[in-house]
Amino acid sequence: MNGLPKTMRRGPWRYLGDGDILVAAGITLLALVGSLGLLYVAHFVRVWRVATLSPVRSRAPQTLLVFGRKLVGGQLEADFISRLDRARVQARDGLAPHVLLLGGRSDGGPISEAEAGRRWLQDGGWPAEVPLTLEQESIDSLENLRHAREILRCDAGLPSVALVTSRYHLARCLYLARRLAFEATPVAAEPAFPGGARYIRRMALEAGYLMWIDMGFRWARLTGNQRVVERLS
Repeated sequence: MNGLPKTMRRGPWRYLGDGDILVAAGITLLALVGSLGLLYVAHFVRVWRVATLSPVRSRAPQTLLVFGRKLVGGQLEADFISRLDRARVQARDGLAPHVLLLGGRSDGGPISEAEAGRRWLQDGGWPAEVPLTLEQESIDSLENLRHAREILRCDAGLPSVALVTSRYHLARCLYLARRLAFEATPVAAEPAFPGGARYIRRMALEAGYLMWIDMGFRWARLTGNQRVVERLS
């Protein structure tokens, strides 16, 4: 795994040496072919519905989990900025008693996504009464949530959380959060569904990720593979 180029140490490529993940990929491919693509379509519709129907505001105060995005030359790109801006609006409106910024050193640079996000928020004015906590060890959405769970867990259990991320990314984050026992609701970063070819491509890719995760989990549960079940529990 350490021999992979830096550009392949993020996302699905980092699992090329993981037999369980490769089995899940094979099962997903078989399911795709066996269903004549209908299972993929169902996952795409799920991604589409969450992307288009998610609100931009929590109904009540909740801990915010703000998902990072890979830095480009140490700088924040547009999707990440829109997520941070949404978190700031929530905090200023009194809907975020605690904000957790998620994301490690995805680009190999000196600072994490979470730290870059914190600096951007504080430079633009952040309400002093709202604490910012950084989760800086993860490089994918599942790790984001597993580490967030450890940070937030207390004797009373886990708090209700709002997942703040780009619309195309919400369905996967919501699926993973609920698997990890979060009471989670989605909050979309963008004020409205952007549309356009780039966004449709992103959603198509997310549908593939979501199908891969879901089919892998179902197969692991069916075959009693506790290693995989425990990753998503």
